[in-house]
Amino acid sequence: MTVAQRIKAAAVEGFLRDQGHEFSEFEGGDWVPGVRVAQAGRRQVNVFWDGPGEADQLNTITNELREAGYHVAGTQQDPGGRRRLEVTLP
Repeated sequence: MTVAQRIKAAAVEGFLRDQGHEFSEFEGGDWVPGVRVAQAGRRQVNVFWDGPGEADQLNTITNELREAGYHVAGTQQDPGGRRRLEVTLP
């Protein structure tokens, strides 16, 4: 059994910025469309898409992260909840 390496949200965010992704910001009581990255422990980072086209955007981001060597699993929070990508380093 292998244990995932430590990963930092800042590294994933930097990679996604280098790929040209816009990041969401909370303005006026709502999220501006874009990517959002959150640390989820020492060995996992979660990536969300805030805005329209969530499935397509997360699919694109999944492919980019996998090509860069990240392990990516798509999950959904609670039935019917937000989709997210769980990103780890193998």
